[in-house]
Amino acid sequence: MIQQTTRASRKKQRDAQEILPLPLRIIVTIILVIFILIPIAYMILLSVTPDAQVGGEQLIPSSWAFDNYVNMWSTVNLLQGLQNSLIISGVASIIAVILAVAAAYVITRFTFLGRSVYLYSLIGFQTIPGVMLLLPLFVLFVSLQTFLQMQLIGTYTAVIITYLTFALPFAIWLMVSYLGSIPIDLEEAALIDGATRLQALWQIIVPLALPGIVVAVVFSFLTGWNDVLFASVLTSPATRTLAVQLQVFSSAQEGGAIPLYGQLMGAAVISALPVVILYMIFQRYLIGGLTAGGVKG
Repeated sequence: MIQQTTRASRKKQRDAQEILPLPLRIIVTIILVIFILIPIAYMILLSVTPDAQVGGEQLIPSSWAFDNYVNMWSTVNLLQGLQNSLIISGVASIIAVILAVAAAYVITRFTFLGRSVYLYSLIGFQTIPGVMLLLPLFVLFVSLQTFLQMQLIGTYTAVIITYLTFALPFAIWLMVSYLGSIPIDLEEAALIDGATRLQALWQIIVPLALPGIVVAVVFSFLTGWNDVLFASVLTSPATRTLAVQLQVFSSAQEGGAIPLYGQLMGAAVISALPVVILYMIFQRYLIGGLTAGGVKG
């Protein structure tokens, strides 16, 4: 019986990578990397290809148009869109994580009426298509403008609040999973030593939950960074995000003269860099945060 238990435990602990033989794993990895890199490489290639040669018979252009990366800043109004996206996505992600940590702490450390209903409602909110919320949110902001006698649509505030409605449920659910894996004994020891609940949360729980917090920040940031639908309706020309700027520029190039594909692809490359840099900086936290929260301590 003991031997069977030992064998079962060893089988569970076996690395998932051992499912495939090493040569087959290498081949599959190479194929996946190729599929991922081909669109990226083609986008970068088009960004330095003269517009007249885009879509031609030659894959490699006869000349290079590196000036696309210079001209696009004035053509696409890239700097303003980049600044707006960083402000909106950054503020929304920070607020979402602060509220998520506070909500997850209450959910995992206290028992109250409606706790399970609240948790399952977070999953239910994720199933609602975003396009169905566009009109209700727009009407709500218009009503608030009339009631408060202040401008909301076309400002950062409306877009940030909108992104919170999507980022908060995921961030709270993630932090509930992660905080639930942190032993409560550590917090109780701090409380016995005279720390308050807030001090225990800030000095004990938050440092231990840092990988999960980073994951919540990154995914909340991506919620706003990649959005076009809500930003195109709730922003003004002065507050347009980078995604909306690219959409407007792409629509303006339809018909007429030769479209500025090179500048558009160059702008797309620049728009992807902040996310890539974000992943590179927090890579080790992302891996730990995505896996550790599913294991109970």
